[in-house]
Amino acid sequence: MAIHGSQGMLKMIRQPKPRHEYAVPRYRVTLVREGRATAPSSPLTTSVAAAAILRPLFAGLDREQFLVCGLDAKHAIIGVNVVSIGSLTLAIVHPREVFKPLILMNAAAWICAHNHPSGGDPTPSPEDRVLTSRLRQGADLLGISLLDHLVLTDERCYSFADQGWPGA
Repeated sequence: MAIHGSQGMLKMIRQPKPRHEYAVPRYRVTLVREGRATAPSSPLTTSVAAAAILRPLFAGLDREQFLVCGLDAKHAIIGVNVVSIGSLTLAIVHPREVFKPLILMNAAAWICAHNHPSGGDPTPSPEDRVLTSRLRQGADLLGISLLDHLVLTDERCYSFADQGWPGA
């Protein structure tokens, strides 16, 4: 409403409503299956079993990749999502991108893994330790249990869980 004065008298004039009121956009978020692989019917109970299943996903890669493996309540695999593809020595990983596919696949628990393609040393970097700590905090907050973070090379594996979560 606007108020206008004319010849000493106040008169109120109604402003016309805009034709198109702003509407909040609505979104639907879905997870799209890209293909299928035969998953083991038994639950993942050890880092060795997890590494055996996930290592082939990194075969022949010339750069770092970070992936998450969503698990159901009995720790059977629901699905795998590549979160980040990086360079020879790093992959940028943000917790937001890590948890999005896990929430969409209704994961009760999960394992994350990334490769070290530049050599045979799976020792985690200081950045790997900081990331693992942040992911554990986020997992606790969301109620999606992080069971392990694996660092894989062609032949070796580092398991944060097996090492007692040092620095994480």
